[in-house]
Amino acid sequence: MPCQLPLQDKKLVQIVDAALLDAEWRSGDRLICRPGCTPCCIGVFAIDQLDMLRLRDGLAHLDTTDPERAARVRQRARESWERVASKFPGDVHSGVLDDDDKAAEEFEEFADYEPCPALDPDRGTCDVYRWRPITCRVFGPPLRSEGGLGVCELCYHGATPEEIASCELKLDEANALEAELVEELEKSGSKGKTIVAFALTGQSVASGQCQVACSCEGQRVD
Repeated sequence: MPCQLPLQDKKLVQIVDAALLDAEWRSGDRLICRPGCTPCCIGVFAIDQLDMLRLRDGLAHLDTTDPERAARVRQRARESWERVASKFPGDVHSGVLDDDDKAAEEFEEFADYEPCPALDPDRGTCDVYRWRPITCRVFGPPLRSEGGLGVCELCYHGATPEEIASCELKLDEANALEAELVEELEKSGSKGKTIVAFALTGQSVASGQCQVACSCEGQRVD
């Protein structure tokens, strides 16, 4: 069966966006993320199958609302993939990253200076902003990981550790739902992680049968 963006993804996005708004409110002017600020759009990162489906859902929507923009995104994605594919630590045919220690080590320094193909280089904004990966949605405010509490290096200048901690992004509910949705996709055969450039080229991922049925009818592109 073709892979389809789970209906619950809309709930996930709403939970994440609400958590982000709350963190932004607590951060005040310490959080300087604005349209046109693009350092976080440089450098490749891994996305899961849920992110991949969401991105392709957005691109399918752009095909009907702004086909020229969709074509530019695909062109940048193809050019980006061509630049990085030779050193991709995974299967270049399926776009799936290897999950062993060697591949993880290689990915640490993989395409660190490659711009995201979703980034419009003239406007400094994301062409698929509404459908962007979860990683992009949570970047900026203090976010807890195994390494501790991290923030964007451009933000929270002069803030004390306590002030930074008070602005932490709360994602327990979102993390639980995301894990559940990814597990469901894996059971259907959509396994492994890829990168944005591959996802936006429109090629198949994993089993080679993954196609997106657009579930965003009636949505408006900002």
